[in-house]
Amino acid sequence: MEERRSFTAEELALAKSVDLTAVAASLGYTVKKIGRYHTLKEMDSIRIYNRTNWFRWSREHERGNNGGSQIDFLRVFAGMEVKEAVFWLLDFSGYQRSGDWEQKSANVYVEKKAEKKKPFALPAPARNNDCLYSYLTGDRALDRHTVDYFVSCGLIYEEKSHHNIVFKGNDVQGKTRFASMRGVSDHEGKGFKYDVAGNDKNYGFNIWYGQSDEVMVFEAAIDLMSYVEIRGDYVTDKLALGMLSDAPLATFLEEHPKVRKISFCLDNDGPGRKAAEALMEKYYGLDYEVEDCPPPKPFKDYNQWLQQAKKCLTAVTPKREMAR
Repeated sequence: MEERRSFTAEELALAKSVDLTAVAASLGYTVKKIGRYHTLKEMDSIRIYNRTNWFRWSREHERGNNGGSQIDFLRVFAGMEVKEAVFWLLDFSGYQRSGDWEQKSANVYVEKKAEKKKPFALPAPARNNDCLYSYLTGDRALDRHTVDYFVSCGLIYEEKSHHNIVFKGNDVQGKTRFASMRGVSDHEGKGFKYDVAGNDKNYGFNIWYGQSDEVMVFEAAIDLMSYVEIRGDYVTDKLALGMLSDAPLATFLEEHPKVRKISFCLDNDGPGRKAAEALMEKYYGLDYEVEDCPPPKPFKDYNQWLQQAKKCLTAVTPKREMAR
C-alpha cells in the first residue's frame, strides 16, 4: 500500500484541538495559570490562550518563532518538522492511524533552558525633573499641570545618569513591576526608548481610580497623558501597553475585575488599526464591552493631535489680541 503524503482535514483539526497546556507539560515544562491565560515557569514570556494557541512577547518581532498553534509549539520547542509534529499530536490524542501511515515514535526529549532574568531595579532619580518638564512641555506640548499630576502620582520621574524619563508600571498594590525609559531629545523624529532590565512585561504604565468600570488602552505613555489633557479625564482607568501585545491588559483586567468596558485608543497607522481590530474581537469574545477610540484623522496618535491643537491655538491667539 502506498504511503499517504498529506493529512485529512479531520486529522489536522484533531491535532489542533489537543490541549496545549498538556502538550507543554508532557514535554517537561511547568505550566502555570495566570488569569485567563497560562504561562511556563521556565519561560515566563510565553502566553498560552484558550489552551490552543501561544505567543512569546520576548520575540514579538520574530516571525515564525513567536507564536501559533500546537504544531508551531512543537516545531519551535521540540525541533520537529511540521509533519512530525502532526503525527506527535495525533498519537498524543490517542488517534489510531490507518495502515497507510508509517508508524513513528512520539517520544521526544527536550532540553529545558530556563530564561535567565536580571533583577529589576529602578534607575536612581535625578536631583530634579528639569529635563523631564522641558521635554514634555516643549517637544510634546503637554501643559505643566498635566505633567505635575503624573509626577505627583509617582508615575514618572527623571533618572540621574542620562536624564531620561522613567515611566513606571505598578501592580494593584502599588508596587512597581515594570519601567521604561524615554530620552529627552529626539533625533530625526526618533528618540531613545528602552525597557528597564528585569521588568515584568505583564504590566504597563497605568493609572486607576478604583471606581471606574472602563479602561482606556493606549500604545504609549505619552499618548495616555495627552488624552488626559485633551479630554480632562481624571476618572477613567487608563493603561499604556508599551507594545501591541495585550499581556499588560490581561494582567490589568485580572487585577481589576470591576472593569467591564475596554476602549482601545491605539494609533491610526496600519499596525495600530490591525491590533485594535484583533484585540476588540478577542475581548468581545471574552464578554467585555469594547469600543474603538483612535484619535481623529489625520493624526497618528493622541500626542500628535495635542501638538497640532496647541500650534493652531498659538497661531490664532495673536489675531484675537489684535482685534481687541
